[in-house]
Amino acid sequence: MPTKESNDSAPRTVEIDVAKVLRDKMGGKARFVPRFVVKWLERLIHQEDMNRFFRAHSEEQGVEWLKSVVEYADMRITVRGLDNLPADKTHRLTFASNHPLGGIDGVALGAVLGEHYEGNIHYLLNDILMNLPGLRPLGTPVNIVGSQSRRMPRMVDDAFAADHQVILFPAGLCSRKIGGIIQDLPWRKTVVQKSVQHRRDIVPIHFSGQNSKRFYRVSALSNFLHLKVNLAMLFLPDELYRNMHKPFTITIGKPIPWQTFTKDKSFSEWAQWLRAKVYELK
Repeated sequence: MPTKESNDSAPRTVEIDVAKVLRDKMGGKARFVPRFVVKWLERLIHQEDMNRFFRAHSEEQGVEWLKSVVEYADMRITVRGLDNLPADKTHRLTFASNHPLGGIDGVALGAVLGEHYEGNIHYLLNDILMNLPGLRPLGTPVNIVGSQSRRMPRMVDDAFAADHQVILFPAGLCSRKIGGIIQDLPWRKTVVQKSVQHRRDIVPIHFSGQNSKRFYRVSALSNFLHLKVNLAMLFLPDELYRNMHKPFTITIGKPIPWQTFTKDKSFSEWAQWLRAKVYELK
C-alpha cells in the first residue's frame, strides 16, 4: 500500500499511509470510514514497523535489499539441491516455485538465487510489489487481479528473452487451503509456454511453510461471498510478521530440459505436470 516516494534524483523511500490510500481510492467518501477502522488497518499491515524498515534501507536495491528483508524477518533458511544447478551460471533458466507465504517466500528465494547468480535474477511480480523501490529493479510487473497493460505481453517476452535468470510463481496468488491441504492454485501456462519459446530449462523449486489459520479462513470467506476484492491479500503483511523467526526449507530440483514439453500435452497441462513435480520435492 505504498503511497509516498521522494523525487527521481534522490534515493527513493516508500512510505505506507493507509489514510492517504483511502482518500485516493474513495475521494470524499473516505471521511465516512471510522477512525478506529483506519487504525485497525494500520496495525494489520504494520504501517509503523514497515515504514521504519523502508527508511532504514532506503539506499538499498536489488539483492542487497532482499537480503536485508530476510535478515529483518530472521528467516532461518535451509537450502537443498543447490548442486543441481548447472556449473555454467550463464545457462539461462526459469525457476518455478510454489507460493506458500505470498511475499516473504519470494524475497527469500530471490536472496538465495541472487547471491548464487551474483545479482543476475529477474522476477515476474505482482504489479503491487513494483511499488517497493528496493524490489523494482528486479521485476517485470504482472497484474494478477485486473486487466493487463497492452505492453504486458511484450514486457514478459523481454524478460524471458534476456540473459538473466527468471523467477516466477506460476500460481499467481499465494497458496490456499484446497481439499483440506495447503497448496497452490492451478499454475498458469506462461511458465512453460515462454520457457519453451525462449529455450529455457525449468528448475522446479519447493518452498516450505504456510500462513496462519486465520489467513485461510479469510480466503475461504471471500470465496464464499464471491467478493471481487482479494481480501486475503490485505492480511499478507501481518502474515510476514507471523512468519518471522521461523525455519524454512528451499528444495531445488534438477533442471527440466525445455524439450521435455512436447505437443503431447497443452501448455496448461504441462504447467500442472510441473506443479506436481514441485510438490514431489516436498
